[in-house]
Amino acid sequence: MKQHTYHIAVEWTGNDGTGTSSYKAYRRDHRIVAAGKPTIEASSDPAFRGDAARYNPEELLVASLSSCHMLWYLHLCATNQVTVLEYHDTAEGVMEERPDGSGAFVRVVLRPAVKIRAGDDRAKAALLHHEAHRMCFIANSVNFPVEAEAEVVTSEGLG
Repeated sequence: MKQHTYHIAVEWTGNDGTGTSSYKAYRRDHRIVAAGKPTIEASSDPAFRGDAARYNPEELLVASLSSCHMLWYLHLCATNQVTVLEYHDTAEGVMEERPDGSGAFVRVVLRPAVKIRAGDDRAKAALLHHEAHRMCFIANSVNFPVEAEAEVVTSEGLG
């Protein structure tokens, strides 16, 4: 079986001089770094004293699921004679916080909206979302439901 290994570094940048001397003494800011790629400026969710202008781990998890689904879907369309002209997703994740402060995602809903070339098979295009979900590495790795509520439309006048 083939294995793929991914290397990233996370660097905390929120030490304002006293480290974690108290809960309010530090920022949750950090950088996600991978060789040869732009740095992602991240923080915690604002509900946990994070910076709303930066991505948080929860958003990145939802984005990973959405991105993985999209990439599989585009691949499957390309190999099944469905020409995708536009694709966008408005994904939403729900995390429940427990009384002890821990938490877990309970579901993610992907809402991909896809425009395919006029004359292409809309039913096939819709079914390929199920296959994309089945193939998605990230969706196969989480322990909560990931649903896809896909919309497929055709373009008019594009033969």
